[in-house]
Amino acid sequence: MKREEILNKKCIFDTINLQIMITVQTTINASLAHVWECFTKPEHVLHWNFASQDWHCPRAESNFKEQGNFNYTMAAKNENTQFDLKGTFLQIKEEQLIVYRLEDGRKVNISFEVEEDAVKVIESFEPEELHSHDLQREGWQAILHNFKNYCEQ
Repeated sequence: MKREEILNKKCIFDTINLQIMITVQTTINASLAHVWECFTKPEHVLHWNFASQDWHCPRAESNFKEQGNFNYTMAAKNENTQFDLKGTFLQIKEEQLIVYRLEDGRKVNISFEVEEDAVKVIESFEPEELHSHDLQREGWQAILHNFKNYCEQ
């Protein structure tokens, strides 16, 4: 095989394997230990894991360890719609990083960075195909905003 053919195949292969990631972030005025606990403990997740005030998270279960599973129910308060967000934790670095794969195969990375007296939370996720990227970004950012408000109260 000629060098040019190899390069062309490499480019096709790389193009196929590139994955779009959407990133949202917030800075929380709280200690890293507090932010980490609020993000990882189901009893806290119940209070912030929803995108708007007409939704809530009535159930949160988590086996927070690598290869452990989670299941968070997100539901409309009028009870006409709900869904379970399920996944498996792939990598956990205490107070630094969480990587998980959702049940549908999409990957999510969350990093926690200390900035003076605050913590920057950066969440990157592979989008699904049903909704626009803008709508997904807005939804995940709204959830992260709820998380910030919960941590800072």
